[in-house]
Amino acid sequence: MDAREPIAAVADVPDDTTVLFTVRDLDSGEEDEAVLTRVDGDVFGWLNRCSHLRHVRIDKGSGAPERDGELVCTNHGAMFESDTGRCTYGPCEGAVLDEVEVVVADGSVYLADDDYEFVATGGLDAGSTDLTSRSNVEF
Repeated sequence: MDAREPIAAVADVPDDTTVLFTVRDLDSGEEDEAVLTRVDGDVFGWLNRCSHLRHVRIDKGSGAPERDGELVCTNHGAMFESDTGRCTYGPCEGAVLDEVEVVVADGSVYLADDDYEFVATGGLDAGSTDLTSRSNVEF
């Protein structure tokens, strides 16, 4: 692996929740959140956005719940396969989470997606002026 900074150690990616990290889109320069999941020892990366309502975060900062190998969006109960990102239940059934390609090397997880650069482990700045609703109620 080159001198890139690891997102996390594989051992720090639990089987029952997610690890939150921040990426920067290389085209727009905008930062966004992504999550790591682990299934049977393999690690996968997804943008931290529900396919049903794109402003809704699956991981709100303390790890997204996983049940039977699926991420659960607590806003409206949508369930996504942790390894494929495919929604198996909920209002976006059949849709797929946006992948963020990662690779494992030497016991660590690295960003391998040419569309993004790794910014930091953790979510967007808590002091952000983002006023997007976190509710599942649409107005």
